[in-house]
Amino acid sequence: MEYNFKSAEKALEKEFDRINEIRDYNQRKVLKAFYDNRVAPEHFYTVSGYGHDDLGREVLDNTFAQVFCAEKALVRIHFASGTHTLACALFGNLKYGDKLVSVAGAPYDTMQEVIGTAGDEETKRASLIGNGVLYDEVPLLNNEAIDFEKLEKMIDKTVTMVLIQRSKGYSTRKSLSMDTIERICKTVKSKNPDCICFVDNCYGEFADKKEPLEVGADLIGGSLIKNPGGGIVEAGGYIAGKSKLVERAATRLTAPGIGSEGGAMFNQHRLIFQGLFMAPSVVSEAIKGAVLAAKVFEDIGFNSSPKYNEPRTDIIQNIIFNDAEKLEKFCRTIQSLSPVNGYVTPIPEYIPGYEDKVIMAGGTFVEGSTIELSADGPMRPPYVAYMQGGLNYAHVKICLEEMVKSL
Repeated sequence: MEYNFKSAEKALEKEFDRINEIRDYNQRKVLKAFYDNRVAPEHFYTVSGYGHDDLGREVLDNTFAQVFCAEKALVRIHFASGTHTLACALFGNLKYGDKLVSVAGAPYDTMQEVIGTAGDEETKRASLIGNGVLYDEVPLLNNEAIDFEKLEKMIDKTVTMVLIQRSKGYSTRKSLSMDTIERICKTVKSKNPDCICFVDNCYGEFADKKEPLEVGADLIGGSLIKNPGGGIVEAGGYIAGKSKLVERAATRLTAPGIGSEGGAMFNQHRLIFQGLFMAPSVVSEAIKGAVLAAKVFEDIGFNSSPKYNEPRTDIIQNIIFNDAEKLEKFCRTIQSLSPVNGYVTPIPEYIPGYEDKVIMAGGTFVEGSTIELSADGPMRPPYVAYMQGGLNYAHVKICLEEMVKSL
């Protein structure tokens, strides 16, 4: 029997209305930040060399800070990836003898190497643990929920920072809602008011009306080739939060004494401004695609998470196949319908930063961009596909139509 997509979309009207409401709220917030910071054409040009006296860079930082309700923001193309961005925030704010606690079990694979719980001898030597930072984790409750009782016991005056990973990473736990992040921050601050609550905000920007700094976080970071780049930014990341903490991260990116005052931006300002302006609408398109995927895969008999009628906190959709071949077929179908490298066949391979082979489908205009439609998954049980992104809803729908035929 042919799957009825029109019927599925009709059933999703309530969810789509909710997504549109969040989009409109965030678009107004972004527009106001542009107006309040008097963004003008002269801010699209950058200086060369050391990058001193770059008016555009300053206005860009201030605009991001206002959007994310931060005292200060650092928006730079010099961040090589989301992992690099988060690493600068961690290394900048943690020194020998300080203690970091991950509140949601083990973090994302690449972050484990930054921390020092995974990787070869040289990687561990350069990690946080290799530099004398103490580390602990709050195990998940039943491998899927935050254990608040254990969290409360583990936080004391010796804990310098907690790492709160908003998105699920390569796990099957739920991504963290704003309510959950707020509860985590309140629990931590009740035990140690000086403890830094740092949120890995990757994949979550503009998925809700609030951002983590509005519910008690002190610091956030993310990638510009994910949500806040609107699908057009070519590289970079951002860190936002309390001024002192952001500036410490800046000294890690550049050098002590330089901090946020240096770094030529190579005429990327316009793209970053425009990407931020487009981001609320692009994110809403991606989330609509994820909701449709959840509905479709549930209807054809696969377990997916979150469910189509659950509130969203990020752009990621899990589809659990329990079968390596089906995971590969899923990723190959997405690759075959990508605008770039659609003729390429993805195969599982070992990738730096990951313990298992990973299959990745990403025919994107910007390499590695996950606000563009892409999918990946580690080749380990239960063989979960992590689908994310979609610059427009129609592209996601076309891929799902072909997916139903192949599966």
